[in-house]
Amino acid sequence: MLALASPPVMGQAPQTQPKDLTSTSIEDLMNVEVTSVSKKEQKLSRTAAAIFVITQEDIRRSGATNIPDLLRMVPGLDVAQINGSTWAIGSRGFNQQLANKLLVMVDGRSVYSPTFSGVFWDTLDLPLSDIARIEVIRGPGGSIWGVNAVTGVISIFTKKASETTGTSVEAGGGNFQQGFGMVQYGGKLGKETDFRVYTKYFNQDHMLDLNGQSGADGWHRLRSGFRMDSTLSPKDSLMFEGDLSTGREGEFGFELPSITSPGFVTVSEQINLANGSLESIWNHSYSARSDSSLQFSFDQHRRGDPLNPETRNTFDLDFRQHVAVGGRHDIVWGLGYRYTADQIGGSLTVAMNPPSRGLQLFNSFVQDEIALVPQRLYLTVGTKLEHNDYTGFEIMPSVRGTWAPSNRHMFWAAVSRALRAPSRNDTNLVLNIGGFPGPGGTPTLLRLLGNPNFQDERLIAYEAGYRAMVSQRLSIDLAAYYNDWDNVQTTEPSGSFFETTPPPAHQVQTLMYENMMHGEVHGFEIAANWKMTDRWSLSPGFAFANDHTHTGPKSADLQTPLFVEGSSADHMIQLRSHFDLRRGLAWDASAYYVDALTNQGPLSNLRIPSYTRLDTGLTWKLGEGFSLSLVGQNLLKDHHMEFEDVNGSMQSGQIKRSAYAKITWQF
Repeated sequence: MLALASPPVMGQAPQTQPKDLTSTSIEDLMNVEVTSVSKKEQKLSRTAAAIFVITQEDIRRSGATNIPDLLRMVPGLDVAQINGSTWAIGSRGFNQQLANKLLVMVDGRSVYSPTFSGVFWDTLDLPLSDIARIEVIRGPGGSIWGVNAVTGVISIFTKKASETTGTSVEAGGGNFQQGFGMVQYGGKLGKETDFRVYTKYFNQDHMLDLNGQSGADGWHRLRSGFRMDSTLSPKDSLMFEGDLSTGREGEFGFELPSITSPGFVTVSEQINLANGSLESIWNHSYSARSDSSLQFSFDQHRRGDPLNPETRNTFDLDFRQHVAVGGRHDIVWGLGYRYTADQIGGSLTVAMNPPSRGLQLFNSFVQDEIALVPQRLYLTVGTKLEHNDYTGFEIMPSVRGTWAPSNRHMFWAAVSRALRAPSRNDTNLVLNIGGFPGPGGTPTLLRLLGNPNFQDERLIAYEAGYRAMVSQRLSIDLAAYYNDWDNVQTTEPSGSFFETTPPPAHQVQTLMYENMMHGEVHGFEIAANWKMTDRWSLSPGFAFANDHTHTGPKSADLQTPLFVEGSSADHMIQLRSHFDLRRGLAWDASAYYVDALTNQGPLSNLRIPSYTRLDTGLTWKLGEGFSLSLVGQNLLKDHHMEFEDVNGSMQSGQIKRSAYAKITWQF
C-alpha cells in the first residue's frame, strides 16, 4: 500500500498507530512522511522513489509468521522459499539465495552479511507485533545507503517502548508451525524512560523434498530482547535495544566426499545458530529546522554449518545531520564507519582463503532537496563517497525530481548510479566441485576460486512514477524502470596447477569469478487500494520484469546469463482482501500468482512451474485485548516448489499446505 506511517528520524517509530487508508484524507495521504529514501522525514508528495510501506495493521491482517512472507505483498519484490528456513528475495531481477544487491536494515542497522553481501533471513525472527512498519524501496539507494543498496532497500522499524506498555502473550500452533509463543512486558523506569522485554520461541516442522519425502529441514529458535527509550531533555532522546537468539535448523546439503568424487552427494546437516546485537541512537534537535542523530551498533553472528562454520563481529558508527537552509534548500549529510571481522572454517568442499579477515568501510554522503516551486516542484541531488578494502573509493550520485500539479496527483523521476561491492565470497572463495580422470589417468579436480581483483558490479538506473488519489475510495501507485547493468559477475576458466594434498596427488583445473557480463532489466509495478464498501477493501498489485543479459567477447561463461534471466519471475500478480464482519470478526485473504522460472542455470535445467498461493484467516476479538485467529496458508495445493538453490549449498524443498490457530492476550 502507499506509505501511511509518520515516523521520526532514523530508527524511531511513530508515536501513534498508522491510519488505515480508508480513513485518511487525500491531503493527509499525500503529506505522509517516510525516512528510508533520504534519511530524514520526507513527504510522500516529494518522494522520488518506488516505495511501499507495510504497516502494523497490514502485518496483523496478513497471518504471516515471518518477515519473508510479509514481503510477498510488495509488488516488484520477488519472494521465493527454498526450504524450511531459507528464502531467495530479490528486487527487479537477479534473484537468488542470499541475493547480493538488496540492502536490509533493522532500525537503521544493516543486517546483510559481508561474507556474501546477502541476508540470512532465518536470523530475522523479530516479534511481528513489535514492528511499527517496513519501508520497502524498489530501486537503488546507493547515494544515501552506499554499496549493496542496488536493486532495493528494506528498512524494518520497531515500535517505541512507550507503544508496548503492559503485558502481551501470544501462543499458537498447527500442522507446520507446530508451536510458537511470545511473552512481553513493557513499563516505565522513572518518569522519562520506557522499556520492554520479551522472549519468543517457535518450532517448525520439516517440508518435503523433491520426492515427497521429509526434507529434514525443520527448525526451532529462541529469542529474547529489550528496548528502552529515554527523553534526556526537551531536545534529546536516546534509544537503546538489544537481543540474543539461539536455534537449530536442518537441511539436505551438498558435500564433496573426496577429490575423486565426480560431484556432490547429499548429506543431512544440522546447523546451530547464535546471534546477538546491541544498538543505540541519540537524536538531538537544534531547532525546528535542524536535527542530528548518532548511531552505534554491534552485532555478533555465529553459524555452525558443518562444512563452513562462521563467526563474525561487526561494529557500526553513523552520524547524520539535517538542516534547512533558507526557504528552498533542505540538506542532509553524514559520515559513517564500519569494521567487520570474521573467522570462517572450511572443509574439503568449501573454504575461504584466508580463513580470517578484518574489513573497514568509510563513507560520507550529502543530499540537497531544492524547492524549485514550493509545494509543487522539487529537485533532489546527492551523492555518496565510500571507501572499501576491495576496490578503494567509489562514488554513487543520484538526481531525483517530483512534480505535484495538485494535492491529488504526483509525478516523479530519478537517475541513479549504484554499486555492488565485492564480498568475501567473490574474492576469497575456494569451492571444490568434483573430480574426473585426466590425461594418463591422473585425477583432476575442478575448483572454483574467488578473484582478489574482482571489481564492483555497476548499475545506472532510470526510474519514473505516478501516485494519485483517484477518489476518496481509490488510490494508485505506478513505477517504471530501466536498469543498465555492467561488470556483472561471471565464472571463467583460469588455468590449472598440480598439488599433492589432499591425497592422492592430482591436477587442479580452476574457474574464477570475473566481471564479464552486462545487460538490462526493465519493467513496471502497479499497486492500488480500493475501498469497495465501508467494510470491504481490496489491495491489488502487479509487477512485470524482463531481463536481458550478455557476456563479453572474452567470456566463456554460457550458463550465468541463463540463470540470471531464469531466476526471477516475469509476471507477479497479487490481490489482498479485508472484510470486517460483525461482532469483532474480520476475514482476510491474500492470493499471489508467480510466473514460471524457465531455467535455473548451471546445476540443472529444472523448470519451476508457475503457482498461485492462497492464504486466508479469521480473527475474532473476544474482548478488550483478547483475540483468536485461525489461519490457512498455501491452501490451493498440498505442496509446491518455488525456487532451486543453484549455488549448490542445499537441496530445495516443497512448501506444504498448512494451518494454525493463535491466541493473543494483552493486559
